Amino acid sequence: QVQLVESGGGSVQAGGSLTLSCKASRYTLSRSCMGWFRKAPGKEREGVAFIDSAGWKNYAASVKGRFTISQHNAENTLYLQMTSLQPGDTAMYYCAGGSSGYCPTIRYTHWGQGTQVTVSS
Repeated sequence: QVQLVESGGGSVQAGGSLTLSCKASRYTLSRSCMGWFRKAPGKEREGVAFIDSAGWKNYAASVKGRFTISQHNAENTLYLQMTSLQPGDTAMYYCAGGSSGYCPTIRYTHWGQGTQVTVSS
């Protein structure tokens, strides 16, 4: 059974940084699109950052320049480095794996359980 397990969330003050991790089991994340999504209360789920099998990356406008997605293939782990965090970044963050294609628009079939990020002003 495929497992994606996120970690690294927490509470920080505005301007702080966090790095999220997503460890994959029985799933080779380098073979397809991987993405980080977030869901805040009262808001729709938002795709934050994506990476494909060739290392191409894409970011939501709201995080571009502040967040960096990367993956360590030998560890089969996806990362999201977040800097200059703002209260608007507060959300549950999920990693997800999908098929190949244009990563921001494909269907993601495997999801982690999420890790909470809370940014205070």
